Amino acid sequence: MFQQTIKKRVEVTGIGLHSGEPIKLTLEPLPINSGVIFIHANSGTLLKLKPENISETKLATVIGVKPNAISTIEHFLSAIYAYSIDNLKVTVYGNEMPVMDGSAISFCMLLDEAGIVKQDAIKSIIVIKKEVKVEQDGKVAILKPSKKPIFNFKISFNHPVIGTQKFRYNFSKKSYIEDIARARTFGFARDIQYLQSINLALGASLENAIGLDDKSILNPEGLRYKDEFVRHKILDAIGDMMLLGKQVVGEYVAVAASHELNNKLTRKLLSSEDSYEIIKAKDYESAQELVKVFA
Repeated sequence: MFQQTIKKRVEVTGIGLHSGEPIKLTLEPLPINSGVIFIHANSGTLLKLKPENISETKLATVIGVKPNAISTIEHFLSAIYAYSIDNLKVTVYGNEMPVMDGSAISFCMLLDEAGIVKQDAIKSIIVIKKEVKVEQDGKVAILKPSKKPIFNFKISFNHPVIGTQKFRYNFSKKSYIEDIARARTFGFARDIQYLQSINLALGASLENAIGLDDKSILNPEGLRYKDEFVRHKILDAIGDMMLLGKQVVGEYVAVAASHELNNKLTRKLLSSEDSYEIIKAKDYESAQELVKVFA
């Protein structure tokens, strides 16, 4: 398995979820061993993809420090993980990523437009060697050893449409596009009204999120998957794990985990040197299986 970047520069413009303003996003290739780098275009600030560079996790994953931070990067990073991108320059003309339709599928389409190219260097991966666990207020997030990437999530909401949902997802690029990428973020009408009163979620609409009142879904088209809510949580978790800068070979297990808990999990992993190993993909014991997973 080789490192990968995109073949050509691409750009897209969409609405910012919180600002409600048009946001331009450009993607450009980078040479080997560059990693994924965010550029806050208005200030020129360079932000490297590291768990310690995450400044906020309350409503989204935010990289950098205000006023030069970039919010809501998790959906984009989820697509980057799925497409096995190692080196990429991401320039954002605003303070947040465009929300697109509230899922990751538009970013997948943008990467398809850019094209993916193999580079002249072997890919490195993070292999989980020992279980790492974080807990907070009844929420749990775990990384534990597994021969392939697995994401196992459980949520429970006191809402007739959601209830308790569980999904154990054996990751592959192909299944990601079919089973995860189209799952949209969701929110409750009562919460949106409050957030907009404090100048947040100004771009939120039924065009980029699943909206719910106290009893039902507000979107006239309904759901894309019967368990779209837990699938979106897996989409988010994949994006949050990409903060490690490499694909993870292990099983992620979560009960009601949040961006905050995911960030704590990645930080704890990196601080526990005996819990993981960074190795060349070709040296992994099931290297050929990984090729199938990430191809």
